[in-house]
Amino acid sequence: MDKPGRDSGRFHETIFMITLSLFCFGTTIFRRIFSGNWIFFFLNWNLFLAFVPWALTSISFLKPKIQRSPFGAAVLLIFWLLFFPNAPYIITDLFHLRTIRSMPVWYDTLMILSFAWAGILYGFLSLWDIERILGRKLPRPLVTGISVFLLFVGSFGIYMGRYLRWNSWDLFTKTSEVLTDIGDRFTNPFEHRTTWGVTLLLGGFLNIVYWSFRLVKKRPQNPEQQL
Repeated sequence: MDKPGRDSGRFHETIFMITLSLFCFGTTIFRRIFSGNWIFFFLNWNLFLAFVPWALTSISFLKPKIQRSPFGAAVLLIFWLLFFPNAPYIITDLFHLRTIRSMPVWYDTLMILSFAWAGILYGFLSLWDIERILGRKLPRPLVTGISVFLLFVGSFGIYMGRYLRWNSWDLFTKTSEVLTDIGDRFTNPFEHRTTWGVTLLLGGFLNIVYWSFRLVKKRPQNPEQQL
């Protein structure tokens, strides 16, 4: 079970994420009022999808039996990985700035960045939870390597969603088509340079940001401890 301090931290984490999500939602309402259209309202759906992996890991800590059961933990990890790419995916919504100009570009940029930041936080916080779950059974260096790998897997998922327009649930409803697209990119990598360019560069970027977070988290809060 989590310690009381961790429970308190999760409570504050939840309050902060709710507040941030409501702020993001408010920016789309404000945009609707002043632009007269709902063009960017889809960002709220994308943010909900980004919320799912964090919700899954949060539930697993509220219901520890899920983690203690090998089957429950396996199902959790599968569904978490399926939805995890949706969290950082919102970064790619910046592409829409090239085509949508019904509001000042500075407003749309800050609005999308707010959603992207919220999505990244949902994803990273859930990845921290996954590390805690795996850390109970695996050595720390292996868990670190798995986290690095998962961020690259998430980047591949982002490519699949942005460029091939596959959704997380398509793996169940259109299994053969999705697996065919994935398999083709592994068997013919040089014919899909964009796939691997996006995956490697975006994966590298997400790793830089994620481990920057971890570095800041480990920084002593007491200035005297740094001396």
